[in-house]
Amino acid sequence: MFGIAGVAAITVICYLVGAAIKVSPLDSKFIPVICGIVGAVLGAVAFVVGMPNFPAADIITAVAVGIVSGLAATGADQVVKQLKAQG
Repeated sequence: MFGIAGVAAITVICYLVGAAIKVSPLDSKFIPVICGIVGAVLGAVAFVVGMPNFPAADIITAVAVGIVSGLAATGADQVVKQLKAQG
């Protein structure tokens, strides 16, 4: 259970980073890249500190899980945006 919670936590943190970038002077086109990088770093940190049940057995997989989680945050933002546009 904690493994899924750890991945969700990475996604939420990346979502917040993306939201912060939206209100900053940085160009929004960099949000997916920045979220992917932040996710990669957080995935590596989760692996190194030994987060319980983290779904990665090695550092490369941990980084990949983090990147996917970071990009999922960008995708979640787009889903919300599309749902608002249709409503």
